Amino acid sequence: MFQLRPCPPIVLWGRNVRQENPVEQGRAREAAAVQPSASIRVPRQAAQGQQDRARGEHTHSEPPAPRIVQRHSVRGQILDALRAALVDGDMVPGEVYSAPVLGERFGVSATPVREAMQQLAVEGAVEVVPNRGFRVAERSARELAELAEVRALIEVPVMLRLARTVPVARWAELRPLAEATVAAAAVGDRAAYAECDRAFHRAVLALAGNQQIVAVADDLHRRSQWPLVSAPAPRRADLLADAAEHTALLEALMAQDLAVVQSLVREHFTGSVG
Repeated sequence: MFQLRPCPPIVLWGRNVRQENPVEQGRAREAAAVQPSASIRVPRQAAQGQQDRARGEHTHSEPPAPRIVQRHSVRGQILDALRAALVDGDMVPGEVYSAPVLGERFGVSATPVREAMQQLAVEGAVEVVPNRGFRVAERSARELAELAEVRALIEVPVMLRLARTVPVARWAELRPLAEATVAAAAVGDRAAYAECDRAFHRAVLALAGNQQIVAVADDLHRRSQWPLVSAPAPRRADLLADAAEHTALLEALMAQDLAVVQSLVREHFTGSVG
């Protein structure tokens, strides 16, 4: 089974998650009582208005746009780590995983783990097993073929339209994303490759200006990356071949070669490792 390296910061399947110390948490809560929290929305003008009112001045300014401060999300990092574990095959299809047990291995409470697993259940990666935990979904070759067919129905027409309208310079801007997939494939990092693969496809589809297409296609893409039951893990050579198709597709899009674009996209989905 998977291994975790319990050193601060804790490494979850290659992902860093900040370890929460109970003493530090208590100090943080005390500090939050006297200082603005770093995880809340702080309207600048609202704060100024409070100061003005304290001086007896009256303000009539419109509600300001809040300044959003990013929150460190343990749940989000665990979710990323679990997704990577699914792609890597560290989480085995058919096996049941307990949130409390995983929480102990992660060095966090069961709550963020359970929340992350519930998100994976919504995505279809796992299913809830009452009083036991979450079972990793078992996918068949038929399901993978159906996902490839739906992805092709969405992405092929969009890419053909983009090939006719998008300037070469815009396609050239995506070259670093295609090269990133090659770099991840070269070291055999399946989880990193999966992320780079989706990033490249998202960037291409985003040129259509339809965020709904991007969201739906990305969800289908993510689901297509989960391993099949009893299937061997993709080899480094498989990843390199898949990555090469990204580069070839980009060249065909820049050349406005519609026939090659259509052929490459369909073949990419049919034999894709991600």
